Amino acid sequence: MQALSANAAGAPFDRAEWYALLAETGLTPLIAIARDADHAAALALTEDGGHVSPLRNWYSFTWRQLAPEGPAGDRLLEAIARQLKTRGHRVTLEPVPGEDGSAQRLAQAFRAAGWRVLVEPCDTNHVLPVRGRSFAEYWEDRPGQLRTTLRRKAKKVETQVLTRFDPQVWAEYEAIYAASWKPAEDQPAMLRAFARREGEAGRLRLGVARADGATIAAQCWTVENAIAYIHKLAHLESHTALSAGTTLSAALFQHVIDIDKVDLIDFGTGDQSYKADWMEDVRPRFCIDCLDPAQPRAWPPLAKRVLLSSSA
Repeated sequence: MQALSANAAGAPFDRAEWYALLAETGLTPLIAIARDADHAAALALTEDGGHVSPLRNWYSFTWRQLAPEGPAGDRLLEAIARQLKTRGHRVTLEPVPGEDGSAQRLAQAFRAAGWRVLVEPCDTNHVLPVRGRSFAEYWEDRPGQLRTTLRRKAKKVETQVLTRFDPQVWAEYEAIYAASWKPAEDQPAMLRAFARREGEAGRLRLGVARADGATIAAQCWTVENAIAYIHKLAHLESHTALSAGTTLSAALFQHVIDIDKVDLIDFGTGDQSYKADWMEDVRPRFCIDCLDPAQPRAWPPLAKRVLLSSSA
């Protein structure tokens, strides 16, 4: 897994260390591997009652294969797909990106291995291609209301962007998140361990906004391979009038665009309306649902799929 993830696209969710953190939350890994004389491929999975699914949780923006490009990698993925028939009657892979060819490769591999495959969009990913712009040039293209908010509120809030892990600042983030409108963290210890590790590697961008000495907004980003990932953001609703979240977001956008010189900013999954104010492109995320027609337990969902397609 270490060797394969080292050759992956470089997203935080492709690394063996990420899968190890997931395993520490209680998920049981099922690592499916195929090799030939020169190459190897793997899928990081888990299983429950014959239903195989990705090794991931809600912190993962994407999930995809770890496999070399080209025919050799495709053959190994097909071999894995055949192996998985011995582990379950159903394999559901999501959220798989399409822009890098992952969704097409995986669907093709499972079809070639004899699975009945359905591919459907399951989520949305908002991104900002920087296209060589400075932050000032990018900001000129933002909606007028957003620019007005920053102009009116920025002086009332002090922002700071840390490139290291700070336990005290992280504790402030956790307190803000707990008091915000966001749902309770699923695995806060995992997220803290991830942020600490990213800080040690120099990839963390931990932003905080303060007013009158009190921390009222916080965000967790990471940067690698010219891509900035927006992982978490929260602010205190008691200070909504200060628009600290907007001011802090602008500070982080400016940092990753002008200092880190990223090519892309990734706002994760979800189609929340506010993301469109900051981002410019939308990419689908796919669910690849695979059923083995040779296994009786797959017949009811296969029949349901046929009925739904015939009534559409």
